[in-house]
Amino acid sequence: MTDQTATAATERRSTSPDRDLSFDFAKGVLIILVIVGHLLQYIIYRDNQYWYSPYFKSIYMFHMPLFMGISGYLSSGPLLRKTFTRGLKERAIQLLLPVLFWCTLMEAVKLAAFSPALPSGLLGLPSELAGAYWFVWANFACFLLVGFLTAAGLGSTRIISVSAVLVAFAPVTFSIAPLIRYTYPFFCLGLLLARSSDWRTGAVLHHRSHSFFLLSGLALICFLAWGKETYVYNNLALIHDAQSAKQVLLMFIGSAAASAVAMEVVLRCWQFCRSSRIARFIAMELGQSTLVLYLLQASLFRLMDLVQFGELWDLPTRSAVAIALGVAIVFATIMVRWAVNDLGFMSRLVLGAKPRSTLPSTQSAVPNSAN
Repeated sequence: MTDQTATAATERRSTSPDRDLSFDFAKGVLIILVIVGHLLQYIIYRDNQYWYSPYFKSIYMFHMPLFMGISGYLSSGPLLRKTFTRGLKERAIQLLLPVLFWCTLMEAVKLAAFSPALPSGLLGLPSELAGAYWFVWANFACFLLVGFLTAAGLGSTRIISVSAVLVAFAPVTFSIAPLIRYTYPFFCLGLLLARSSDWRTGAVLHHRSHSFFLLSGLALICFLAWGKETYVYNNLALIHDAQSAKQVLLMFIGSAAASAVAMEVVLRCWQFCRSSRIARFIAMELGQSTLVLYLLQASLFRLMDLVQFGELWDLPTRSAVAIALGVAIVFATIMVRWAVNDLGFMSRLVLGAKPRSTLPSTQSAVPNSAN
């Protein structure tokens, strides 16, 4: 009884009364998969063979699209309740200030430890600022575009759907534009699902099991057909012939099906184990720290590009190092969050969140929709 009381008290301190922890749990699971994907890329596989790894593929088919879909879903309220300029200002403070902090910290470490290996010096900063943290910029761009459409009176379901198609297939490949084009339709889909009053009921709910099995089959077919050129990093979401059209369409269809299946699995897992300590840890510690987790691990793995190591390690050694590094990333993030959570501007700068002590109990955990 004592443990249950303590758990309930912790949950009340960490959440607002109307907060849906299932989304925090989903974000916590997804940020773990982001870290695992990077560990596969940087430690388990050091020779570009990760493109052909079934584990890498199974993660990258859905983790960022689903992250963006959840972000769109959680952004529906702010887009409707706030003016365009106020919402954009708050989103910029929430997302871009921490990006600037972590990028500056990363560049300082580079100059201090790897300056001989950096012939371009600070000239590469704009590229690093965009490339290392591309998902945050993509999230901000999606919010900006949908917010502009909504403010201009063009926020109907039809117009947002059309904008998703136009953006997805726009022949723009500059910088991180392909990644924005890839994730924007999923942001729109999440937003439209949030606006729909009956998406969890009626025909959708009635056929939920059938839809799950059909989508699972489609996701499996796409998984088997998925190859190196299906990743947006390689095809740039650009259609210029029949083969590229096949890869781009496979990417979008496979990501959509896999995202739907993954979300259903995560929600069912949450319903089954929501009272366990592990599930609450994932939801309240990781799911509510996704922005700083993403920024910290992105900075670390970017620095690892400058380090030569592990070429002669066997698989058990690489696996052990990967596990240790993953645990260290999570532990470091929790420590950073604990250290600056009540330090006023530092909390804004490092975490992208208001100090918890300044928030009323009903607003103590504003959904972090960045990741």
